[in-house]
Amino acid sequence: MPNANSQIAGHLLVECLLAQGVTHAFGVPGESYLAVLDGFHAHEGKIRFIINRQEGGAAYMAEAHGKLTGRPGVCFVTRGPGATNASIGVHTAFQDSAPMVLFVGDVASDQRDREAFQEVEYTSFFGPSTKGMAKRVERIDEPDRIPEYVARAFATAMNGRPGPVVLVLPEDMLTRLTGARPLPRVEPVQAWSDPGSLRELRELLLQSKKPFVIAGGGGWTQQAAQALQRFAENWKLPVGNAFRFQDTFDNHHPLYAGDVGIGLNPKLAARIKDSDLIIAIGPRLGEMTTGGYTLLQAPKPKQKLVHIHSSAEELNRVYQADLAINATMNAAARSLEVLTAPPEVPWSEWTEAAHADYEANLVPQALPGDIDMPAIVGLLKKHLPDDAVLTNGAGNFASWVHRFFKHHGLVKGHKTQLAPTVGSMGYGVPAGIAANIVTGRTVLTMAGDGDFLMNGQELATAAQYGAKTIIVLLNNGMFGTIRMHQERDYPRHVSGTQLVNPDFVALAKAYGYAGARITRTSEFEPELLAALERKQGTLIEVMLDPEVITTRGTLSAITESALKKK
Repeated sequence: MPNANSQIAGHLLVECLLAQGVTHAFGVPGESYLAVLDGFHAHEGKIRFIINRQEGGAAYMAEAHGKLTGRPGVCFVTRGPGATNASIGVHTAFQDSAPMVLFVGDVASDQRDREAFQEVEYTSFFGPSTKGMAKRVERIDEPDRIPEYVARAFATAMNGRPGPVVLVLPEDMLTRLTGARPLPRVEPVQAWSDPGSLRELRELLLQSKKPFVIAGGGGWTQQAAQALQRFAENWKLPVGNAFRFQDTFDNHHPLYAGDVGIGLNPKLAARIKDSDLIIAIGPRLGEMTTGGYTLLQAPKPKQKLVHIHSSAEELNRVYQADLAINATMNAAARSLEVLTAPPEVPWSEWTEAAHADYEANLVPQALPGDIDMPAIVGLLKKHLPDDAVLTNGAGNFASWVHRFFKHHGLVKGHKTQLAPTVGSMGYGVPAGIAANIVTGRTVLTMAGDGDFLMNGQELATAAQYGAKTIIVLLNNGMFGTIRMHQERDYPRHVSGTQLVNPDFVALAKAYGYAGARITRTSEFEPELLAALERKQGTLIEVMLDPEVITTRGTLSAITESALKKK
């Protein structure tokens, strides 16, 4: 109820964000939440509203913020088109298990259900469910309840399997007076492994000859990553990181076996299939990590399966596990590290061979053209600091850093990979900008030509806020991933995959970035060193031979193989 200390609801909402520790909010302004924008103005210096150029870029930035900090990234958009544009970031946060809160300015309460200007029914659109885009979708009709809804949104976004929450804000509600005050900061709840399950897990390990650990998913901290490493060391277990969670376990460690995702090392794929015990700590075990549900057959794998996940709803949803443990990553890893290991284990050679296979996979195949991509990734490893953040969107171009770059990652205290497991294009550029704004760390974005053009406009956001990223843009004049599949299924029937591109160097300069184009490998290192030294961001366009379609083969080889099968 209004009182002597009353204020408009839009200002209270900003105070509730401050109470939750929010330092940055991303968005595109809209007339439907002008009262909130005024709240940001009233609290200038305490919270920063980052103005984006398109709501998809804003939502990606908020999602990246959630991954980096473990606290929900915050995004504000207006009704209708604003919300639908932002949905790509919400879907990414859902499938990537990243905490996020999307605030949507909506039509006034007295105009609802008339198909008012830009009206959308958000519960139906975002659909909170295991098949939807958000964990919860709610509408705040009473300003006095803003603190309740905001605190619940943050709790929902962080607890269990992290993910996105959508809060809808009627325009008229935000201008009403309220005497309500913010609720205290919400912290995520830790779910611990039960002792009986840990004893059973130990027995399964003692019975195993060829165990394998797959680690990944959301909710990891430095403490959890370090505890996981101690568990693996105690038991001499080979560890693979789930798809696009390559910073979960140190890639330099002698127990590391490689990333379990797209472009999987064939020897690692065979090893997982040949394993007699899979211990999955954190990942959902989705399509990409399981090779289209073939590495582990659904619903009942031939390997014994221990599945540890922060969400009870995720356990036994796709795979029937021999042992399912509901625990957060911090609690699970700390439970596992004290699990007593025997003096000797029978799989030492198995573990050593797994790491040797990983190291052998770092030796590149010979490919045509004047650009040597493994050598370029080698220069990134040489010159980027250990805490540098690598971002990418979706496309074959990302496989170069996935295969050849080594992350120390969370074990040293920093999340260093931001990449969409949902496989959405256009993610890398805005995610990288957000990472630099939030952390100040060095950011390297790997992009494709088609991928860059989906959110390249956010370079204007970077320039406005003094953000510096280095973008390595691989230009092969096509949607490469789709062209690869096209040649496999319909060889030489090229349709819908060719691209006529702008001058990317000139475009970068127009936004305020420096720009350079290279056509030979030898030209890359001086451009990278210059980019690291300068204060502004840099785009380095790499003219990649269209034949170099994967890290292992050429486009022509794929075509010829497909033709032989027809």
